[in-house]
Amino acid sequence: MGSIFVAASFVALAIVYGVYRRYSRISLADIPGPESPSFMMGNLKELFQGQAAEADFKWQAQYGNVVRFKGSFGEDRLMISDPAALQYIFAKSGYRFPKPPDLRVLSKMINGKGIIWTEGDDHKRHRKVMLPGFGGPESKAFLSLFKNCAESMSNKWMEIISNSKEGSAVFNIPAWMSRATLDAIGEAAFDVRFSSIDDNESALARSYRNIMTDVFGSPSDREVLIQGISRYIPPQILEYLGEVGKNPRMARLRDTGDMATSVAKQLVKDKAEVLLQGKGSRDVFSLLVKANMDSDSKAKLTEEELFAQMRTILFAGHETTSNTISWGLLELARQPKIQSRLRTEIWETEAAVHARGDIDFTIADFEAMPYTTAVMKEILRFCCVIYHANRCASQDDVLPLSQPITTRSGDVIRELPVPKGTRIVASIAAYNRNKELWGEDAHVFNPDRWLTAKEKKVTSIGVYSNLMTFLGGMRSCIGWRFAIIEVQAFLTEIVGKFEFAPSDKTELIRREACFVMAPTVEGEVENGVQLPLRVSLAPRDVKGVVSNMPANS
Repeated sequence: MGSIFVAASFVALAIVYGVYRRYSRISLADIPGPESPSFMMGNLKELFQGQAAEADFKWQAQYGNVVRFKGSFGEDRLMISDPAALQYIFAKSGYRFPKPPDLRVLSKMINGKGIIWTEGDDHKRHRKVMLPGFGGPESKAFLSLFKNCAESMSNKWMEIISNSKEGSAVFNIPAWMSRATLDAIGEAAFDVRFSSIDDNESALARSYRNIMTDVFGSPSDREVLIQGISRYIPPQILEYLGEVGKNPRMARLRDTGDMATSVAKQLVKDKAEVLLQGKGSRDVFSLLVKANMDSDSKAKLTEEELFAQMRTILFAGHETTSNTISWGLLELARQPKIQSRLRTEIWETEAAVHARGDIDFTIADFEAMPYTTAVMKEILRFCCVIYHANRCASQDDVLPLSQPITTRSGDVIRELPVPKGTRIVASIAAYNRNKELWGEDAHVFNPDRWLTAKEKKVTSIGVYSNLMTFLGGMRSCIGWRFAIIEVQAFLTEIVGKFEFAPSDKTELIRREACFVMAPTVEGEVENGVQLPLRVSLAPRDVKGVVSNMPANS
């Protein structure tokens, strides 16, 4: 009798505590956000079928930097661009907010079990082995290599333009940039010449061409629904379906993965043999293999993990960079005054380099080019190619907030309780356009903000200029220094030599949402990545340009 009474008391206490927890904490349903048009689909169609970050900017303007929206079957999700909440998720408590299991399955299909896929202690192990290849000195050492790859592309452009009757040509910018950055990552990361600029039909370049738009672009209602309900399917089943399914998108992803892995296997074999002979190069992968050989047995990466790191470096190291530069050139084509001012600083620095007897720019030259740096930062802010980072609360937690939220019931809260299992879309794009951080013109491409902005105390998140473009904390992009130097090298080379102008399709450019923000042309999405710009040789009228430059330049 006594034991029954004790058990009944515990049950009653559990019920009371459950009711108390339910009604004493803020429900996510009370957080402002868009109404759900469908129980089955929630707000997912608006999120995934619009252009990249279109829903983010709309919801941010309407509801603020914390937005509740609906997934499938009435599930509450959060979209966050609040600085304090993002700092907590990525820096202070990064491993408590892993990627959702279904998205990790996709990550594995794209790049294998590499650093992007791993979580927790495994991620620490991967990062420790990879860090030696991506330090400041190592990244700076690749400047001349990046410059050479950019120069190879510009030589091709000059040849085409010189043979045109108009003195200009329309180039599909990302197609060229993808090949050039693939060559750059091949040499810098693996000491291998892919020669994609010279051979447009190289197997690896062909495999990567349009991969993200082919696999993730323009999802149908059915595909959005499958994406929504995949969170309820065990990851093992999702992996099996990905491996054997006949869906053309998944087959395309598998084929690219097989191609990248076959290249990786040969590279790992070659690097290991060279290092065992005591030779070795200073490319990223040689440093990675060496660090792995020097690690104790528990810290070592397996052969499968090494293949995955190679695939990750190949994909992330050229796909994101090529799209970033392409989007940047589009903004420069739309704003010729900014383009002209940038070119003038490049020419002035180039003249100073030649006057001291050197041929090429150095890192110190880049650091002494304030407007070029401002343009690059604005490209990274305004044109962030990775616009979302998806996370999931692994336990009940409480997010701090930079600004209080007024709930739908009228309460004002200064921190947000988040139940275990809550899926979070960290909107990199919306954070990078947060008006509280970047000013009322946050949706305008304006490099001057980096020259005139007054210092103010802000929550520090990103590893570079407080942007979220490379994320922050323990999950920040390991190659961010590498990427910045590469973007600088390409910008100075091609803007210094060429003038970019809109083509007849410029106003039809779409921000295609396919996990990365890829440019496509309205009405021609099936043709893949396109960003056609008219390119001509830049007229060397330095004096005329200088005379029109603003006084603060």
